[in-house]
Amino acid sequence: MKNRSTQGFTLVEIMIVVVIIGLLAAMAIPAFQKVRSSSQDKAVLNNLRQLSSAADQYFLEKGVSTVAQTDLVGGNSSNYIKTIQTVANETYDTTITQGLGVSAAGVAGVRTITYTN
Repeated sequence: MKNRSTQGFTLVEIMIVVVIIGLLAAMAIPAFQKVRSSSQDKAVLNNLRQLSSAADQYFLEKGVSTVAQTDLVGGNSSNYIKTIQTVANETYDTTITQGLGVSAAGVAGVRTITYTN
């Protein structure tokens, strides 16, 4: 009579663990992507708010109704915003017109977000 080894795991036990891990991953990945997308949208919206506020200040000071983004953003002390950090490879409007919204296109390659006062 041979003694069966009680050490280690059987193939069935390992397969069950792998299936459970796969199911947990299948549930967690979409939730993670949704949170990531929401976080990116909020960061882009914050950048748009900063651009809009800087443009409003520029309009008041200069008495004009349009401004180039380069006049608002930069390291120069006369600029209103030091830098805009992109978070999802988005591009911002190059010209901002008073009374119109400010947009960011190509957020994560697919979305466009617009901020209006």
